[in-house]
Amino acid sequence: MEINLVSESLKFMVLGMSVVGVFLVILVQVIKIQAKIIDKYFPEKAPEVPATSNNANEEAHHVAAIIAAVTEFRKK
Repeated sequence: MEINLVSESLKFMVLGMSVVGVFLVILVQVIKIQAKIIDKYFPEKAPEVPATSNNANEEAHHVAAIIAAVTEFRKK
């Protein structure tokens, strides 16, 4: 009885890679199904948009303060 170790090792390699490949495909499908279930029962709420007039005014004050600070720093 002659055993070819190279062919046996190739068979085990193909078998192992196939098992890992099948497992990964199943894992991806299960995660996709889980994501759909979570989206169905726990949907994300839309973020609330703050008032733009107050936000723009506040941002303008911040920009003015930054410009003033940089100008004072450059004078020194």
